[in-house]
This record gives sequence, structure tokens and C-alpha cells, in this order.
Amino acid sequence: MTEKTSAELLQLLQSIENRSHQYAVGLPKQKIQQYWEGVLFSISGMGVIAPLEEVKEILNYPDGVTRVPGTQAWLLGMANIRGNLLPLIDLQQFLGGVPVVIGRRSRVLVINHQGLYSGLLVGDVQGMRHFLEEQRSKVPTLPDTVRQFVQGAYESEGAIRPVFSMNLLSENTEFRVASL
Repeated sequence: MTEKTSAELLQLLQSIENRSHQYAVGLPKQKIQQYWEGVLFSISGMGVIAPLEEVKEILNYPDGVTRVPGTQAWLLGMANIRGNLLPLIDLQQFLGGVPVVIGRRSRVLVINHQGLYSGLLVGDVQGMRHFLEEQRSKVPTLPDTVRQFVQGAYESEGAIRPVFSMNLLSENTEFRVASL
């Protein structure tokens, strides 16, 4: 290419750039929606949601759980999870329900709040859910044993899902003292 051709190409490119800026139309403004996220699981057949930031991990029920004598029936024992001792608690039984039947859908929700590292056995975890602010709902009528740990509710899929706070649970004195 000659120098004149290079100069003409540069001028053409600048002309195209100027026209594109002149006729550019901005993207339409989109409303940014904030979602609240939680883990949907069952307590005595009732679907509840735990705030995602309060659940550190979801595990299958571990092998080799060691029972601890002199403790409440809802303390299932201790498990070694990657070198850490994890107390396993039957959440449904702690809340006054029947013990969870351990099956292929059973899961352990691991929490760690204020130094209390625990695994909560639940019968079923249906996964993560996302809720918009307009899906907030009134808390339905619940047994007192469950209600004390509920902070709000969301409506989804035709059902009202109470928000079960793992942090409130871990701060509960009865939960912290498992000895008989």
C-alpha cells in the first residue's frame, strides 16, 4: 500500500467511527432485580427455605457416624468430614417431629455460626430457589417449635415457604446443649 492509500483508509475509518457515534442509540434501560436466594428443604413434610448464606455445604449422610452416649436422641453422633468432627443433628426430631428416615434423598445441611459447626439431617433437599421482593408473604401458622426460627416467608409455586433461620437455630440454648 502506498502512503496515500493508508491515509485515505485512516480517514475512512475515522469517518465511519464518527457516523456510528452520531447515530448510536443506547440500550434500553433495564430494571435490575435483586433476588433473595435460599435452599428449599423439608421439615415434617413442610417445605421451608434456609438463607443460602447460612448453609455452608450440603452433604449426603456420612458413613461411620459415632454415637455419643449421654446425649439427646436428636444428636445422632459425630462424623469425620475431611478431618473435622461434625456433630449430626436430626433437625426434624429436634423440632419435636419424628426422626428422619435416612434414605437416598436425605441430606445434611452444614452450618457454621458463631463457632458452632453442625450438620442438620433433613429428609429432603429440593435445591436452591430465587425469590423477588414482591414474592414476600405473611408467615403462615406454624407450630411454635418451628415458628421461633422463622424470619419471614416467600410465595412460590402456589405455596408459602417459611424462611428458616439456621443462625437463630444455632443461637438457641436447647440446640447448643445436647447432653441429657
